[in-house]
Amino acid sequence: MKVNVSEKRNPKTGNPTTVVSNIQHNPQVIDDLATKLKKSCGAGGFVKAKTITVHGSHTEKIKSILEKEGFEVIIK
Repeated sequence: MKVNVSEKRNPKTGNPTTVVSNIQHNPQVIDDLATKLKKSCGAGGFVKAKTITVHGSHTEKIKSILEKEGFEVIIK
């Protein structure tokens, strides 16, 4: 299953955020995955629809975690 990982800036503060989008799972699986990613990165974040946002620049760490979970990661 393919997911997109990108790094964006928060428009209010200018701080970096890492965004995981295009997740094709049910909401419970997405919430569990978000919890695992946030704990692994030691950062906060939130889930909105089928997108996970993690505060901070954690693209490579999130990529390795998602690949271990069986996702095909596309970095944009």
